[in-house]
Amino acid sequence: MRRIEIAVPDSLSGKRADSALCSMLADEYPEESSLFTRSYVQKLIEDGNVTLNGTVLKKSGKLSRGSTAVIELPDPEPAEAVPEDIPLDIVYEDDDLLVVNKPKGMVVHPAAGNPSGTLVNALLWHCGENLSGINGTKRPGIVHRIDKDTSGLLVVAKNDSAHIKLSEQVAAHTMTRIYSAVVYGRFPDSSGIIDAPIGRSQKDRKKFAVTEKNSKEAVTEYTVIEEIGNFTYLELRLRTGRTHQIRVHMSSIGHPVAGDPVYGPQKVIKELRGQCLHAGVLGFIHPSTGEYMEFRSGLPDYFTSFLDRLRRSQNA
Repeated sequence: MRRIEIAVPDSLSGKRADSALCSMLADEYPEESSLFTRSYVQKLIEDGNVTLNGTVLKKSGKLSRGSTAVIELPDPEPAEAVPEDIPLDIVYEDDDLLVVNKPKGMVVHPAAGNPSGTLVNALLWHCGENLSGINGTKRPGIVHRIDKDTSGLLVVAKNDSAHIKLSEQVAAHTMTRIYSAVVYGRFPDSSGIIDAPIGRSQKDRKKFAVTEKNSKEAVTEYTVIEEIGNFTYLELRLRTGRTHQIRVHMSSIGHPVAGDPVYGPQKVIKELRGQCLHAGVLGFIHPSTGEYMEFRSGLPDYFTSFLDRLRRSQNA
């Protein structure tokens, strides 16, 4: 990550942030002026990478005289993913698709900060050129994603036809996706539905939040499996699939996912090394046969070990 700190000149005070920043950056770094396009700067603002006097700059913001803008430029993404000999836990495979059980800590596809060691790198080694090309060279075969520190099942497309049909199911919310999680607190009811739209946080553009502004419908069903001390083991079914949906929804009702460093309490449960969240059930209609297929992944060791520790603490 490259950090640029630049003072706002009087001549640009009151101007739209995106156009003004383009001018400032081009003047300061003329040899890189082709990089600082308006669309690029707009994306930096949208992603929360620009602050003005320490406050995250909004897309509609304007610059003020005497202010200091700090711009964080993400590291360039690799031109394309490369094959890497990384073991895969393949639950199912045929000529059209794979179902993979992703471990906690693995990023799905290369990006700034994670150029290698991803699921895509492993898939390229295993499948060679037999992955759909709809998402280009950086995300071949990737139909949907789960977060780095969320473990569990993903379906990967081997050809464009399969990719299109699977993506249609994701868009129509007909793909079955059921998660297991341990969250803080206890619930008054054994089950419930969280119906709350999700969009980018207005306070921190790198996060998501329940908001009515520039948001999309998001619905999560939950069922209590077990209450252990001040924690609850839940099953959660996604009716929609927004970025960080479960993590945002659970945090919004006062029950953040245990171990979540972004949406949880400041004192993170370090032993979990990320949120205690597992994508355990995945179901879809096969793109070629038309048959409904459903796959299950048992709870991983980090999850069961945490449950065991909580039970021991409660019984002590």
